[in-house]
Amino acid sequence: MKQTAKKDSRSVKIQYVKSAIGYEKTQKLTIRALGFHRLGQIIEKNDTPQIRGMINKVSHLVRIIEE
Repeated sequence: MKQTAKKDSRSVKIQYVKSAIGYEKTQKLTIRALGFHRLGQIIEKNDTPQIRGMINKVSHLVRIIEE
């Protein structure tokens, strides 16, 4: 049988607002794992518990954009 992927309509927009220079390496790696490449960049991710945990870990470096 062919499985159909469930489309998750819930997503969260995140902006990278503060540099990770001077912070722990794990926080820098979390920023990279979220998909950020440059300061000021805005990305959209599925709203999952894993992504929320990553956002909480670097909450002082990112901002959630409400729409």
